[in-house]
Amino acid sequence: MTTFGAGRPMVELFRSNDPVLLSFAVALLEEEGIVTAVADHNISVLEGTIGAFRRRLLVDTERADDARRILVDADLQIL
Repeated sequence: MTTFGAGRPMVELFRSNDPVLLSFAVALLEEEGIVTAVADHNISVLEGTIGAFRRRLLVDTERADDARRILVDADLQIL
């Protein structure tokens, strides 16, 4: 478990090098009112296009089960 932003406990559910796929996942979750955060954005920008560092999608721990269901329903492979 991680805290992010305002210190909310968050859990990682998804990793991707694909910014469009990550944006899609964030949009799905935020549409349902689930708090999200993207970690490792800065390092992935610094490393350029080699794809060594994937961005991590974090969600509010309280809504993690809902978030998992939404991502699975969208055929996204979660952790």
